[in-house]
Amino acid sequence: MVADFASLRTQFPGRSRSTYMNVAARGLMTTGSRAAIDRMLDARLYGEADKAAMFDIIESSRRRYAALINADPDEIAITKNVSEGLNAIIASYDWQRGDNAVICPDLEHPNNVFPWRNLAKRTGMDVKTVAPHDGQISVEAIAEAIDGNTRMVTASSVTFAPGFRTDIAAIARLCRERDILFLVDGVQSVGILHTDVNELGIDAMAVSTQKGLLGLYGMGFLYCRREWAERLTPVYLARFGVDMGDAHEAALGDGDDRLAPGARRFDLGNYNFVAAAAVDDSIGMMLDTGTREIEEYVTGLTRDLATGLLDVGLPVVGGEPGPATGSIVSVGSIGEGQHDTVDDPAMAGLHDYLSANGVNLSIRRGILRFSLHLYNDASDVARVIELARGHNA
Repeated sequence: MVADFASLRTQFPGRSRSTYMNVAARGLMTTGSRAAIDRMLDARLYGEADKAAMFDIIESSRRRYAALINADPDEIAITKNVSEGLNAIIASYDWQRGDNAVICPDLEHPNNVFPWRNLAKRTGMDVKTVAPHDGQISVEAIAEAIDGNTRMVTASSVTFAPGFRTDIAAIARLCRERDILFLVDGVQSVGILHTDVNELGIDAMAVSTQKGLLGLYGMGFLYCRREWAERLTPVYLARFGVDMGDAHEAALGDGDDRLAPGARRFDLGNYNFVAAAAVDDSIGMMLDTGTREIEEYVTGLTRDLATGLLDVGLPVVGGEPGPATGSIVSVGSIGEGQHDTVDDPAMAGLHDYLSANGVNLSIRRGILRFSLHLYNDASDVARVIELARGHNA
């Protein structure tokens, strides 16, 4: 079945308010997700909430997310965001003084940097940093940094800025050969780019639901391959992380506190049921559409956008689109400006002009960032290119 992206687009009312190219910050929501939220809030409003049904939604979202990334449901934990997922893995390893982890901090979100600094202070482990190469995480630099004391390597599947794809499979092979845990921040790719954790060789991956999964803030998923999950001991433990069969959620058990199988041991207290209802619906839509189809469609749009902006004479980071191009196109010079600002007057002017004309984009580390999803189409791309041409004229 050929995916009907024009029909899917009608499920996103937000597209009528702007030319929305900002999924890297947060995605648009579907009418289906809004309806699912309304049903849950109505039940709560009228005192008709059914806890068993709420747990069913949690398990449905867990199953659907597992199917989306080709994992087993027991390899998925429910978290509140990417940061919690990353910290769950980082803190659960039995670090010893002299152990090390490898990271490229210049291309990571800060929340995949702060936990490592904190860990080094607490345990005496070392954080080995590698420099980016042409705005990308270098597999060769990672390989050179790994030594006999390396216990983890971490990387974003798509970098925080400028938004290039990382060769995850190549890094995973390096780690698998050496029994090193490979921890991935997948928030800028999952839901947009086809992600098969087994095919890629990922050991653990954290995401939140408000970006490519088209859900809400306040919920995330943590994948951890079963073999690795069962080598880790959670620092935090709550009822849902303990294997007590069909016992009630408030049961104390016999004191044995056998950890839940796989990644479920990282589940904590009651869940964000509203966010689960929203993402359960949006993931269902993605599964029906097909992740390979979504990737092909979205990356086709981003390649056209990058090419068009280059033709206008704009400094597209990385130049002509290539293998590292995913769902993000960045314009400007990396490192100029801060999180939401840009020092280059020309780029600042372009940003303000596009924003004033209804283009929703963001600035990260001094560059303009356009990020697309399945609700975008060729007319969005053409409009942004024409606006940029008019501004540059």
